[in-house]
Amino acid sequence: MTSKLRGWPTRILVTLLYLFLLAPILIVVVISFDTQSTMAFPPQGFSFQWYERLAENAEFIHGFQVSAVVAAGVALLALLIGVPAAVALTWHEFPFRGALSGFFLSPLMVPAIVLGLALLLVLAPMRITGTYAGLIVAHLAITVPYVIRTTSMSLMTMNRSCVEAARTLGASPWRTFRRVTLPLIAPGVLAGGVIAFLISFDEAVISLFVVGPQATTLPVEIFHYVEERTDPQIAALSVVLIAISIVFVVVIERVAGLKKVLR
Repeated sequence: MTSKLRGWPTRILVTLLYLFLLAPILIVVVISFDTQSTMAFPPQGFSFQWYERLAENAEFIHGFQVSAVVAAGVALLALLIGVPAAVALTWHEFPFRGALSGFFLSPLMVPAIVLGLALLLVLAPMRITGTYAGLIVAHLAITVPYVIRTTSMSLMTMNRSCVEAARTLGASPWRTFRRVTLPLIAPGVLAGGVIAFLISFDEAVISLFVVGPQATTLPVEIFHYVEERTDPQIAALSVVLIAISIVFVVVIERVAGLKKVLR
């Protein structure tokens, strides 16, 4: 009985900490159902009008579609680039290996606004700014490093004896990678893909430099919206995105196990 009582202060402290961290999200959820035309707390009433208006907002719907398509393309290409690069940088010795590793990771050290301007100067002469291709290329610069890092961690912690056994038994390098290495590093690869998707979907600063009328991402649409209005429709959109994120996490947990993905 005494040991149980000793644990209560810790439980209360942890509960209060969680409430403190979740308080902003809970306030946003409450505001999204308010009847006022401006965001304020506490709310003055209860209404679904902002969710109804959100469903009719063509800019947000188009921005969501653009962000989803771009993020999916970025995640796929980041895996195709990052996984082979991680294997080469982790398992193989070759000239200028350190320089190549620094080249891949350098975008993480550059301020986003500087990187966005640099990408604009590179992509504008190619006439791909304001297109899906331009957005994907721009977002690859900041997502490939994460795929390399997560995949490299899986490669460094895996048991290489299985790979050596497969090669000893006559398997080709590609067959060994596909049937042995890739299943063993799947959690790291999946983590890299998920991170690449989320970073691309959420990116606003770099996207501001390369978007156009036909391809404007959701974060940029939100930025333009709040420049002129501050109604609870933004809160409603935030609640929808939070719900999608929760579904995303649940699906990953069901498919691969969240602890394995984030290991």
